[in-house]
Amino acid sequence: QVQLVESGGGSVQAGGSLRLSCAASGRTFSASTLGWFRQPPGKEREFVGKIKWSGSYTSYADSVKGRFSISRDSAKNTVYLQMNSLKPEDTAVYYCAATAGYCSVSSCYRRDEYYYWGQGTQVTVSS
Repeated sequence: QVQLVESGGGSVQAGGSLRLSCAASGRTFSASTLGWFRQPPGKEREFVGKIKWSGSYTSYADSVKGRFSISRDSAKNTVYLQMNSLKPEDTAVYYCAATAGYCSVSSCYRRDEYYYWGQGTQVTVSS
């Protein structure tokens, strides 16, 4: 059974930092891309960033570029989302997701390209 389990969410003041974790289990993700998405209150779920499981490539939404970074620890089967300089508009439920197979560099920015999803973790940034 494939599981993606997020942790590390919480409440922080603007300008602060949080690190989210996504622990993956149940299959080999070596060919997959792991993505982070978020859903602000009352809005659609949106792409935040992605990383090839090999670690060879990352990509970020413009809204978080330069503030967020994604890394992975293959030994722990865990992907991290480091969030710095947080803003109130970063408030959302954050989800990690994994593709079932290979993604090209130019793909896997859409929700429907991801097959496995975690349950989400709340991040609240106060001003």
